[in-house]
Amino acid sequence: MNILCVIPSRIGSTRLKRKPLLPIQGKPMVQWVYENAKKCEVFSEVVVATDSEEIAHVIRGCGGNVVMTDPHLPTGSDRVAAVAQQYPQSEVVVNLQGDEPFVKASMLETLVGPYLQGDLPPMTTLANELLPSDSENPNIVKVITDLQHKALYFSRTAIPFYRNTSVEKPLAHRHIGLYAFRREFLLKYTTLPQTPLEKAESLEQLRALEHGYDIRVCLTHQRTLEINYEHELEAAQNFSFEEN
Repeated sequence: MNILCVIPSRIGSTRLKRKPLLPIQGKPMVQWVYENAKKCEVFSEVVVATDSEEIAHVIRGCGGNVVMTDPHLPTGSDRVAAVAQQYPQSEVVVNLQGDEPFVKASMLETLVGPYLQGDLPPMTTLANELLPSDSENPNIVKVITDLQHKALYFSRTAIPFYRNTSVEKPLAHRHIGLYAFRREFLLKYTTLPQTPLEKAESLEQLRALEHGYDIRVCLTHQRTLEINYEHELEAAQNFSFEEN
């Protein structure tokens, strides 16, 4: 199966200025993401999609492949779709966020696992254990699924409400914002109009659910550290790159 991995990386981040180029343990963040993606042997191609010549220079400097994209594209998914247009041979396209420097090859294999096993969901994503301290944090997205591991809802608030307090284990998982798409669905997905819940929660993946498309949630025990804030950047300097 031909699987394209695209890493959208723009220079104009708002919360952390010039985020992709910030150093983590001696390397720019985007270089870590690219090099870790290259360790995933099921990928046919790994490409960084960027609007920045500085980012392109870093990736080319480590032997990587870059596609320059329009700086006015509204989302990372639009940047990924723009690259996918240039790779018609790809059957599955992975959207690997450029702020996931600690992503593991095994996590990426889990993400595309359903496709490798012969299933063809419109899209897949990852989740892991939700810690008690995560439940009320709006910066940590929660996901609940049906019994076939299809997403029912994603939310920044605590879900579900436990009216029956005898439920012993958490029913929600912590969402990890990595996605894989059937290529033809990705190209359609970026043309779908925004939806009310997507706007309310500021969660792009809700667009697929509101338009009636399934998202398969693949569970992993691995944990990463997404970099959005200064305290996360500081924590990253001591975070382990090894499989955990």
